[in-house]
Amino acid sequence: MNERNHLGLIGGAALALAVAGGIWLGSHGLRHFDPAVIGYALGTLLAAFAVGYRFVTWAQRPPSRMYFRRGLQLLLSRKQSTGVAPASATTPPLHHSTTPPPYGAGTLGHALATKFVTQDFIRRRSPLRWVMHVCLSGGCTLAFAITFPLVFGWVHFESLPGNAEIYTVKALGLAVDQFSVHSAKAFVMFNLLNFSAVIVLVGLVLAAYRRVTDAGELATQKFFEDILPLLLIFAVTVTGLALTVSYKFMAGRGHGLWALVHMVSVVALLLYIPFGKLFHIFQRTCSLSVSLYKKAGQHGPRAHCRACGEDYASQMHVDDLKVVLDQLGFDYRFATARGRVHYQDICPACRRRLLALNQGRSIGR
Repeated sequence: MNERNHLGLIGGAALALAVAGGIWLGSHGLRHFDPAVIGYALGTLLAAFAVGYRFVTWAQRPPSRMYFRRGLQLLLSRKQSTGVAPASATTPPLHHSTTPPPYGAGTLGHALATKFVTQDFIRRRSPLRWVMHVCLSGGCTLAFAITFPLVFGWVHFESLPGNAEIYTVKALGLAVDQFSVHSAKAFVMFNLLNFSAVIVLVGLVLAAYRRVTDAGELATQKFFEDILPLLLIFAVTVTGLALTVSYKFMAGRGHGLWALVHMVSVVALLLYIPFGKLFHIFQRTCSLSVSLYKKAGQHGPRAHCRACGEDYASQMHVDDLKVVLDQLGFDYRFATARGRVHYQDICPACRRRLLALNQGRSIGR
């Protein structure tokens, strides 16, 4: 077993143990844990292990490792001019800049808002696609934010001893709210999962429409990566709504069967996340480092082409790219009359000219 897999197993076990510890502590030693949801809890623990394993192994790859290291360095540095210690002997130090960009919570908060919440990068591509993503991500996030605390026993409801129509909301054993079962607050709280399901269904309809009408998607989509996650989310959403229909309009008929099917679909979705396209939810964390990285590159020293002398990128980016290429086993250095030059020291325009010149030489022109 190589080092990456070994670290992955440690990361997976640590995340699974953290979730298990959170369930134990948050439910006060399982006193507020409902045995009826043990299937959801076990599925969550397995998914946590798989997510931790894959995330750690992915983060150990040279490109992602470089982004995370740089992101951490930039986040912890108060001033670019002071620099930070390199993460390893092969990682170049931060470059000096006379106009340091804003670091820390400001830049990180902006990246969180634009890349995770509003997803502006998708809105710029297509408004319809943006609405689809916001509905899917927002609806699923709302559902998970409600379901996990209830499943883990972090949040539960208790009726008052003298009045069964008054509920007390307890979070981690502490009373945080109280409401009547006939109030508007009760209606909203008891139907939040239904609201999230409707939002998700809107996103699923838009996603299905795009999958069957967009020529680019039709040519490149794959069942496991593109169709299966939509089917799993659809199964979870529809079976969840079926539970509501069963106990509200059918006097509970079929509730046991729908509860079992819903649990199976939820666990299947949780176990799919670490191995399919939905894992990009966790990979998007790297984009936070990329935001800090780009901001530092804009204010730091610039790289100038060895051929034409033009400014074409940040020096930090070029230096880091050289390190990553060496770690991947690619040697892009070549000999010239002035000595050995790295291919990354040449701007894209000059690279195209060099390619044309070499092709001409190869055919005798």
